[in-house]
Amino acid sequence: MKIQEVKQRFGVIGNSPLLDRAIEIAIQVAPTDMTVLITGESGTGKEVFPQIIHHLSKRKHGTLIAVNCGAIPEGTIDSELFGHEKGSFTGAHDARKGYFEVANGGTIFLDEVAELPLSTQVRLLRVLESGEFLRVGSSKVIKTDVRVVAATNVNLTQAVATGKFREDLYYRLNTVPIRVPSLRDRKEDIYLLFRKFTADFADKYKMPPIRLSDDAVVLLENYRWPGNVRQLRNIAEQMSIIEQSREIDANRLNGYLPADQGSQLPVLVDGGEESQQSFSERELLYKVLFDMKRDMTDLKKLVADLMHGGTQGQEMTAEKSQIIRRLYADEAHVPSASLHPAPVQTEDEVTHIDEHEDVTEESLSLVDKEVELIKKALEKHKGRRKKAAEELGISERTLYRKIKEYGM
Repeated sequence: MKIQEVKQRFGVIGNSPLLDRAIEIAIQVAPTDMTVLITGESGTGKEVFPQIIHHLSKRKHGTLIAVNCGAIPEGTIDSELFGHEKGSFTGAHDARKGYFEVANGGTIFLDEVAELPLSTQVRLLRVLESGEFLRVGSSKVIKTDVRVVAATNVNLTQAVATGKFREDLYYRLNTVPIRVPSLRDRKEDIYLLFRKFTADFADKYKMPPIRLSDDAVVLLENYRWPGNVRQLRNIAEQMSIIEQSREIDANRLNGYLPADQGSQLPVLVDGGEESQQSFSERELLYKVLFDMKRDMTDLKKLVADLMHGGTQGQEMTAEKSQIIRRLYADEAHVPSASLHPAPVQTEDEVTHIDEHEDVTEESLSLVDKEVELIKKALEKHKGRRKKAAEELGISERTLYRKIKEYGM
């Protein structure tokens, strides 16, 4: 079956090459029994692909069961998937078949598969490897012939690295990967989808469809759409109901778009927005440290000037006073002596200081300054990392990583 025919049959809208590639893979893998892992951000429409795969396969006359793994409590997920025997736990008044038994000969779609508990992941791996499972409270092995299609918006490689997802299960599920593109990666489809949604809602609510001005179309296509197609549809419905005028300009449209906190820089493939956020925080911290270094340099010049009588008894300039005030901003008070020039000293007095006193030069290392800032923030907030992170202007996760990195 051709890609365009699949789009028409399953209601897929868009002409993006990335979307076409995902549909092409689904068409190619459908006749097989290979396990498929569908990845992509929330709201991109991942739930359509299991339908494509199932209805184009030899199992199309069997059952397709969709299971949202994140919506089932951990204590009952095993019973839901694999069934249970009568009396196996409190409330089990009768024996019950699980989804894997009911869907025998068909397909199971495990949405949000990353939410499965580790114990359930072990059971799922056994089904994928051998087609066998046990009901909860039973010792009788049951065979099933089920094709598994899984989906997640979580980075499973990171989940494996942190021990939240089994590595062997990841590789077993990821036999054929399908990546569903986000809406910002298929900008050419945004206005097309919006027109389809507004036309549907106009027909549903018996009113003329919404039309966008040219500047509104530009705004629509350049917004990042963190909620993807789901968010776009929601906004189209809001506007269709609320707006009296059917002509919408950019200013009016902007009132429906939540403030976009994301960067407009390209999103990294394997780090995503987390990497961008970490980069932004690191850049801000370095700026603060460089400002401190410059202030320390200015202070050294000022002290040298005072010690050698450079001010000649004149009042300290406002600029020099401001430098010292900034340097002592974190202290309880600004030393009064630092705000007035020292008495001009004789050459003998200066020599006496040089011979008998050790002057310790403060370290200007960025790492040392960063450690010092973190320690001060933790001491100020009595070890509360969340408050300390807010004080430093970084995320709590970044603060924890730096504490571990510096062995604090």
